[in-house]
Amino acid sequence: MANLALIMKFNKELLQKEFSFKTSRSGGKGGQNVNKVETKVELLWKLDASVVFSEAELSRIKLKLANRINNDGVFSVTAEEDRSQLRNKEIALSKAFYMIDHSLMVEKPRKKSKPSFASVQKRLDNKRKQALKKINRNSNNDY
Repeated sequence: MANLALIMKFNKELLQKEFSFKTSRSGGKGGQNVNKVETKVELLWKLDASVVFSEAELSRIKLKLANRINNDGVFSVTAEEDRSQLRNKEIALSKAFYMIDHSLMVEKPRKKSKPSFASVQKRLDNKRKQALKKINRNSNNDY
C-alpha cells in the first residue's frame, strides 16, 4: 500500500444521520428465511445534501468512489451476508465508513532516491558470482 500521510477525521454519528436504508429480500440459498424475511440492506447516501464534508472532501470522495455513485449522486452499499437485518445494517455501515475513510486519505508524494554504493556493489558481486558459476558448469572450457 502507498504511503499515506493525512487521514481526515469526520463525525461518524453526524454522517450516520444522513444515511437512509432500503431493505429487500436476499437472494440465493436459505429456504423459507430468504423467501419471507427482508434481510438484504442497502445503504443510500445523497452526497450533494451532505453537511459533514467540505466541497473539497466531497469532490475527493466522488472521484475515489465513482463506481459506487449513481447518476443521481447517490452513494450506495449493500450487505446481505447475514441472516439478520440488523447485522446486515451494521455490516453496510462499517463498509461505508471504511470506503469513505480510505477515499479521504491523501498519499504522500514519493521522494526519489538512489541506491546506496554498498547495495550497488552487493548486486554486482552477486552478478559476478552467478556468471562464474555458469562458466564453471560449461563442459567445454575454452576460456
